[in-house]
Amino acid sequence: MRDSRQYFQTVAPQWDIMRTSFFPESVREKAMDAAGLEPGRLAADIGAGSGFVTEGLLRRGLRVIAVDRSKAMLEEMRRKFGDGAAVEYRIGEAESLPLEDRSVDYVFANMCLHHVESPFAAIREMARIVKPGGRLIITDLDRHDFEFLRMEHCDRWMGFDRPDVVRWLAEAGLVDVKIDCVGENCCAASQSGCGEAAVSIFVACGMNP
Repeated sequence: MRDSRQYFQTVAPQWDIMRTSFFPESVREKAMDAAGLEPGRLAADIGAGSGFVTEGLLRRGLRVIAVDRSKAMLEEMRRKFGDGAAVEYRIGEAESLPLEDRSVDYVFANMCLHHVESPFAAIREMARIVKPGGRLIITDLDRHDFEFLRMEHCDRWMGFDRPDVVRWLAEAGLVDVKIDCVGENCCAASQSGCGEAAVSIFVACGMNP
């Protein structure tokens, strides 16, 4: 299996088009609605990719720190959003974020968790940077058995059981933890013709007390 860093470096120029076939913009809308966004606040977009979540946050009047391990992905973002005060781009890993403690109002991680080495470590690290009263919002895949997603798209985890995600959020110190179905599937067809995947997507949210 290819390393996910290499994979995302390679697909970065095509990622916007690829993403539209995987899941719709309503996933982003459900995540932002769960956050209870206030314009003018600061959000972090972890595993930002080419800016799917960041774009929605900017439209709602927020400032964004976009973090991704792929330089190529951040370059794609910069081409779209420029270098203005509204977006800051940082190279970093989800398990070791280049942000200070309690520094942002909202943290979003869309389809990031199933690519990290340690999901709980990533959640704990994301919780660390949330201000008191701020929220962490995760959108990701329910557990599935589509092995080709691991082989072809470098997924580290084949989705998650929702009780595990709830427990991780609580153990990271978050309260008012909620998880629900987004009402959309992540869809992908195998490049080798070994099947098609349709995996339900959850949205999980917790607040830093």
